[in-house]
Amino acid sequence: MRTPSDQPEHVYPDHWEADVVLRDGGTARIRPITTDDAERLVSFYEQVSDESKYYRFFAPYPRLSAKDVHRFTHHDYVDRVGLAATVGGEFIATVRYDRINAQGMPASAPADEAEVAFLVQDAHQGRGVASALLEHIAAVARERGIRRFAAEVLPANNKMIKVFTDAGYTQKRSFEDGAVRLHLDLEPTDRSLAVQRAREQRAEARSVQRLLAPGSVAVIGAGRTPGGVGRTVLRNLLDAGYTGRTYAVNRALPDAATSLDGVPAFRSVADIGEPVDLAVVAVPAERVPEVVADCGEHDVQGLVVLSAGYAEQGAEGRARQRELVRQARSYGMRIIGPNAFGIINTAPGVRLNASLAPHPPVPGRTGLFTQSGAIGIALLSGLHRRGAGLSSFVSAGNRADVSGNDILQYWYDDPDTDVVLLYLESIGNPRKFTRLARRTAAVKPVVVVKGARHSGSAPPGHAVPVTRIPHTTVSALLRQAGVIRVDTVTELVDAGLLLAGQPLPAGPRVAILGNSESLGLLTYDACLTEGLRPRRPRDLTTAATPHDFRTALAEALRDDACDAVVVTAIPWVGENGVTEPGDGEDLAEALRAATAEAPAKPVLVVHVEMGALADALAAATSTAPPAPGAAPEAPGPESPSSAPAPAPAPAADGAGAPGPGAPEGGYRIPAYPAAERAVRALAEAVRYGQWRRQIADPGRVPEYEGIDETGAAAQIERALARGADERGVTLAPEDARELLGRYGIAVRPTLPAPTPDEAVRAAAGLGYPVALKTTAPHLRHRPDLGGVRLDLAGEEQLRTAYAELTETLGKPEELRPVVQAMVPRGVDTVVRAAIDPGVGAVLSFGLAGAPSELLGDTAHRLVPATDRDVAEQIRSIRTAPLLFGWRGSAPVDTAALEELLLRVSRLVDDHPEIVAVGLEPVVVAPRGLSVLGATVRLAPAPAWTDVGPRRLPSY
Repeated sequence: MRTPSDQPEHVYPDHWEADVVLRDGGTARIRPITTDDAERLVSFYEQVSDESKYYRFFAPYPRLSAKDVHRFTHHDYVDRVGLAATVGGEFIATVRYDRINAQGMPASAPADEAEVAFLVQDAHQGRGVASALLEHIAAVARERGIRRFAAEVLPANNKMIKVFTDAGYTQKRSFEDGAVRLHLDLEPTDRSLAVQRAREQRAEARSVQRLLAPGSVAVIGAGRTPGGVGRTVLRNLLDAGYTGRTYAVNRALPDAATSLDGVPAFRSVADIGEPVDLAVVAVPAERVPEVVADCGEHDVQGLVVLSAGYAEQGAEGRARQRELVRQARSYGMRIIGPNAFGIINTAPGVRLNASLAPHPPVPGRTGLFTQSGAIGIALLSGLHRRGAGLSSFVSAGNRADVSGNDILQYWYDDPDTDVVLLYLESIGNPRKFTRLARRTAAVKPVVVVKGARHSGSAPPGHAVPVTRIPHTTVSALLRQAGVIRVDTVTELVDAGLLLAGQPLPAGPRVAILGNSESLGLLTYDACLTEGLRPRRPRDLTTAATPHDFRTALAEALRDDACDAVVVTAIPWVGENGVTEPGDGEDLAEALRAATAEAPAKPVLVVHVEMGALADALAAATSTAPPAPGAAPEAPGPESPSSAPAPAPAPAADGAGAPGPGAPEGGYRIPAYPAAERAVRALAEAVRYGQWRRQIADPGRVPEYEGIDETGAAAQIERALARGADERGVTLAPEDARELLGRYGIAVRPTLPAPTPDEAVRAAAGLGYPVALKTTAPHLRHRPDLGGVRLDLAGEEQLRTAYAELTETLGKPEELRPVVQAMVPRGVDTVVRAAIDPGVGAVLSFGLAGAPSELLGDTAHRLVPATDRDVAEQIRSIRTAPLLFGWRGSAPVDTAALEELLLRVSRLVDDHPEIVAVGLEPVVVAPRGLSVLGATVRLAPAPAWTDVGPRRLPSY
């Protein structure tokens, strides 16, 4: 019999390799240790302090012997596993486990415990390396059938004890022979998952913060003459008044050149001789690798790569892009780009414009992320025109590394950002995006416009999963996560302007007032279209003065039956019939004064040909003067034409006081050139406000009795082991019924009836009355074709029905008839759950037949669903009245239906190998329900990037 050390080595598990973001925002690579790592291990150990060595081996251990090196670099990747964290190809930390038996001796499976030990280089302690390694070694251990870790730690080694105790796993502690002995149960818990995600958020937010608030910036590729990408970025940095140190780098600089635009200039980062936090790279793509190496070897923390010539240019460019990411991460650097437009941070202590935008936005409370430089330019221009300020801006180009998910992590707790605007062309990790968006939306609005909705395109160089469900369904699922989904960049600006400048509405009741009856009626109709509850418009007549507007607006805001106000305005018409523009500034001031006197409710202005009013309101939204050095912009017809007016002070009782989405100066009034645009933005704010109120009670995932999770897992494992198709296997009806039964989902038995005699025997076993149905694919779920006979009370009726079916529709072997016992009559519904590659596990519900199949009247919820989710789900379909007693029919048992949906959700959530479940029809009666048909499809569990240990996307 072989001992564990004699076991043959397994194939190198490359799926254990991962890039991770550490606590300080830098990156490291985690990978299995191999036999080729002997020299790296020795070098690593030499750089560890004597104290750390003592903590690891409980005795002075100045150097590793040849036997030690062999033991620590030779693993079978099952019973003995070692992982290393590397930066620049060198080890900075290691962890290993050895499987042991109950006596603590080396063992093999089925022993399910292992001893684990860490060693972290002193220079990298405090960066969260050990915590990241623990997540990964725990996942490896679970994969290899290990359920518990044991560790011995000296009492003085507080840092290591804290790594174990803070991980969130269920654990036991004891003190034996002068050491602390820890036992960790590796089954993930709610706390361990919460700890992991909190660490993920802090690390990824910090990595973005290092990019957006660097202490020093080097522009690499700044040309010797004005013009060009690099020189333009350098000029923009200076014009924005960047507060940190700035350097220009150009390898072609002559010996006598020591500055560009007054900035110290060098031939390489190495020549600078001082720390550089951020490098903006604007050199040809073929020169980027040497630039990355220069930056990495001199501890640059991050890169903004403006250079083109990557995945947007085909297969060669894709390979170049993947190598760029690998190279940068090997040095612990993160990348924005390549092919990026740049980044902006308007914070007074930073004032960074490392972009190609000539005029940075004024400081504001909105964060903007785009995947497209062209769209970024358009959005910056539109926001500037309407006086909206930004806190930060990121245009990520090919987003080979830093993505919208990373930026969400940063904006989640960024005190300078109250509203998040995103332009996305794809969502690379939909499950993670939905999770992050839900968490962020709980504290600040997240508005998304998605391009390429129908082409299914992805960022160049990315293998992004493409959803199979309709665009409208994706929108509905994102709305469940609190995301405000809009269709155009114009709507993105419209919604962002309202959310950044006004409080959230308390409900859908809208007051409309203005000096045009027609414009008021258009606004009224738009409100009805968007599902709002407008009051009859109040016509102030065309003779209304700014004082009349102020009085009417103040009255509407004080009305408890009003949640928001839309003010409509058209130019005044003089006595001679000539249109007069009126005093827009006076009207703007009157509206602001009214909002300052009344309770805080959203106010929007719809104007027609009143540029002066729009300009005055836009000027009031500019919360700060242009940054020092910024070139003044000539006023145009849509540009602010006057100095910013002081915002009204908040009322003493708190009415109108700043809240989420409002700047310190008070609320600001957005203006729109069309009623439909204003009302659409308001409707989005109403729906978002309702979602914010609902998440205070998000519901719960009930615990049901009679669920055999372990038995289901074993059955699934056996079924997949038997299946020859790697793409998965569809369970036989009896196996599907057994699996569903383990979760309390009873499927009515269906007996085959290949002959009339077999049908009679089946009916005798089930008991009359019975139903006779065909199961041929072309007839399945098509009662309109006559393939179903119901309420057959005896043998004679059954034989007659059998003869009619075979004479009318075909031979028995074609029809595949079955017999099933009759169930109480009710409403036929369909319940499905499926793993969609674009959004994850989705639970679907609708009425069977034409409503769901032809009209698409199906409601979807993300898994795991709560009791509140499923209650809303069954009530959200258009045909829901049929479930609640439409036209005098008996209401059905919706409580039983909700329980069924929750059980299906739990089944799919517990077992990711279940890729599809279909229950059809589900007959919901006044009391109880009956599942008459079921299909289940299994496939190897997908490697979702949002579960398991933290890792960056791999390339």
